Amino acid sequence: MEPRAHHVIIGLFTIAALAAALLFALWLGKSTADREWAYYQVGFDHAVSGLAEGSPVLYSGIRVGDVVELRLDPDNPSHVRALVRVYREVPIRADTHVELVLANITGRRSVQFGGGTPGQPILQGDRDDPPLIIAEPSAFSSLLSNGEALVEKADRLLTNANAVFSDDNIDNLTSVLANARSATESLLAHRDNVATLIEQLRAAGERAETAAIKVSRVSDRTDQTLTQRVEPVLDAMATALATLQPTLDRLNRLTLENEGALDAGLQGMGELTPALREMRSTLRNLNQLTRRLERDPAGALLGTPTIKELEP
Repeated sequence: MEPRAHHVIIGLFTIAALAAALLFALWLGKSTADREWAYYQVGFDHAVSGLAEGSPVLYSGIRVGDVVELRLDPDNPSHVRALVRVYREVPIRADTHVELVLANITGRRSVQFGGGTPGQPILQGDRDDPPLIIAEPSAFSSLLSNGEALVEKADRLLTNANAVFSDDNIDNLTSVLANARSATESLLAHRDNVATLIEQLRAAGERAETAAIKVSRVSDRTDQTLTQRVEPVLDAMATALATLQPTLDRLNRLTLENEGALDAGLQGMGELTPALREMRSTLRNLNQLTRRLERDPAGALLGTPTIKELEP
C-alpha cells in the first residue's frame, strides 16, 4: 500500500504544479493583453535591413515595446513606415528622437527612442491615428548606405594605383633612384670639398650675423639721434609755425580789409613815376649849372663865351 500511496502523492503534486503553471501563464497573458499601449508611426527615409515585425523597441537601451507592422510609404516607396507600440507610461515627447540600432552581430535591428525635454508636450499615440516621428539616420546606417560608393571609390583608387605603377613609371622610378644613388656617391667622393664648403658657409653666416648686429647698432643710434635731436627741432618748428599762424591770419585779414586802400596806393605810386623822372632831370640840369658856375661864373651868368688862353 505504501508504494501506491507515494505514486498518488507524486501524481497529485504534478497535477497541482501543472495547474499552477497554467494559471500563471493565463494570468501573464491576460496582464499583457490588458496592458495599455501607445502606438507611433516611425518614418525611415533609408533601408531598414534587419528590422522585422516583433523587433524590440528600446528607450535609452531598455525594451519598452515592439514593432507591430512594417510597410512601404504609399507616397514614396523608397521610404518605410514602421508601426510600433510602447508602454503608455513611457513619455514620448515632441522632441524625442528615434533611430535604428544594431541589436546583435547577426544584423538584427532595433528601434530606439531617446532624448526628450521634460517641458515638451507628450505625444498621445493611438492605434487608429498614430503620430508620425521621422527617424534620424544612424552612423551605421549611413555607413551601409554609403558602402557601395566607398567600394567604388576604393576600386577607382586601386585602378589609379595600378596606373601609377605601370611599367613605364617603374622604369622612370628606377632611373630616378639610380641618379639619386650616383649623386649620393658623388657627394661621398667629394665629402672633403663639401665639408669645406659647409665651413665657408658657416663662416659667411657668422660674418653676416656680425654685420647684422652692426647694422642693428647703427639703426639704434640713428633712432636715438632722431629721437634726441631731430624731434626737438621738429617740435620747435611746429611751435614756431603755431606762433606765426595767428600773425599770418592777422595779416591776411588786414590785407582783405584794406584791399581797396592798397590798390589806390599802388596806383598813386604809378603816377609818381613821371614826376620823379622830371625831378631827376631838373636835378641833373642844376648839377650842370653848378659846375659851370664853379668853372666860369661870368660866362654862366652873362652867357658870353669864355676866352681860353693859349699857352706859348
